[in-house]
Amino acid sequence: MTTWIPNLSSMQGPLYVRLANRIQQDIESGTLPAGAKLPPQRNLAFDIGVTVGTVSRAYALVRERGLVTGEVGRGTFVADTEHNGSHTPLPLPLRVPGGYEENRADVIRLDSSAAFSTAGANEVRALLAEAANDLPCEMADYVRKIQPHWQTAGADWMKVGSGWGPDPDTVLPAPGAQGALMAVLGAITNPGDRVACEALTYAGMPRAAHLIGRGSVSVAIDENGILPEAFETVCAQQHPKVLFLMPGVHNPLTRALPPERRKAIIDIARRHNVWLIEDNLYATIAGDPHTPIAAMAPDITFHITGLSKAVAAGLRAGWVATPPHLTARVWSAQKMLTGGASYLLCELAARMVDSGKAMAVRNRVRAEIGRRVALMRTIFDGCDINLRDHTPFAWLKLPEPWLSGTFKAAAYEEKVRIDDEDEFKAGRGDHRFHGVRIAFSATIKDIHQLETGARRLRRILDAGPGAHHSYN
Repeated sequence: MTTWIPNLSSMQGPLYVRLANRIQQDIESGTLPAGAKLPPQRNLAFDIGVTVGTVSRAYALVRERGLVTGEVGRGTFVADTEHNGSHTPLPLPLRVPGGYEENRADVIRLDSSAAFSTAGANEVRALLAEAANDLPCEMADYVRKIQPHWQTAGADWMKVGSGWGPDPDTVLPAPGAQGALMAVLGAITNPGDRVACEALTYAGMPRAAHLIGRGSVSVAIDENGILPEAFETVCAQQHPKVLFLMPGVHNPLTRALPPERRKAIIDIARRHNVWLIEDNLYATIAGDPHTPIAAMAPDITFHITGLSKAVAAGLRAGWVATPPHLTARVWSAQKMLTGGASYLLCELAARMVDSGKAMAVRNRVRAEIGRRVALMRTIFDGCDINLRDHTPFAWLKLPEPWLSGTFKAAAYEEKVRIDDEDEFKAGRGDHRFHGVRIAFSATIKDIHQLETGARRLRRILDAGPGAHHSYN
């Protein structure tokens, strides 16, 4: 398609970035279909009045994004979008929620890390009745304004596991941590913006970003989490608007991001004008041994926590601490995206924290997880596995020649459900981690059920992939 002339008048940023972004937009809109040949660099430079070097840098940038391929002597061609999943919206599932044998009684589910469903049931029942009796009219109405004790409760809960609490005036209640994530994305990004995530991450973030028209960018990691030098490269080449990370307890690797990396990430984010979203959910159980990023950079960081991992997932109780000048904007975005907060749930969450009942439940959950971690250490003794005290999941690194997906399939044949690495990938990439996550909280009735499932996994691991055969 040598007659294609890009329109850069509405684009912003350096000229080569504007050209790269226009190429991406025209690919995504279908103006440049799969297999189309881009104009020769010298011809395009002449047509739009720029240097050949500018066009060369733009072509290199879209090649790094996986949008085009180059063939020596033939030119640059638009890549097949069927094989370019990192820049296209993810398809919606065809099955209804609860499908694919979710509730099979004979399958041991080691794929959920939420709080035990029975842990806080008595506390929730008592406080629900109390709140309904005290505030029946308020609960039947819209949330007309944020109640200060909701904000104070959120600030107090943020201290759990980290010792740091923000100014309550900057704290907003949300319908769970996912609701807080969506509100922040809606407030600080626009369609077409990119959200950077660690190469392995909580998959709900990049999927949510795609769903509302934002792209995801994968940042390389190692055993300790995000690599600052990789983040610097992504910022320079792809210009993300925000970085999402889990420095307190990485999901699925379990590790805490070292202090020197936290400082480096903050410095890079400031240089490139990138917002930071710090997910601190699991730190409310396991604790964060280092200073949270929000404590070091409150002006560019959104700090998110909630009760789903430590107290009760069904309360949909989350909070986000925002940079002070963006609190009202995030609250407005939450109302637009979700229809507004529930007075009942906000009040119930605040009462759980203020009464001390949330902490009591959290301590029971923490103690039970501690017992389960000890059991896992015994069963997987001698294996390459990341286990962290009071963390409701483990990362099992597979020996040669196991592949993550193959091990997951072998586990399911033995009626154990786990998550392979693909469940946590922010996008497609060449790097393979060869690991699986084993979670052992919400859906495991007792420690004996966990022992049964874990021993099945250990037998599969020891037998090797040669003992597993599929006729698919």
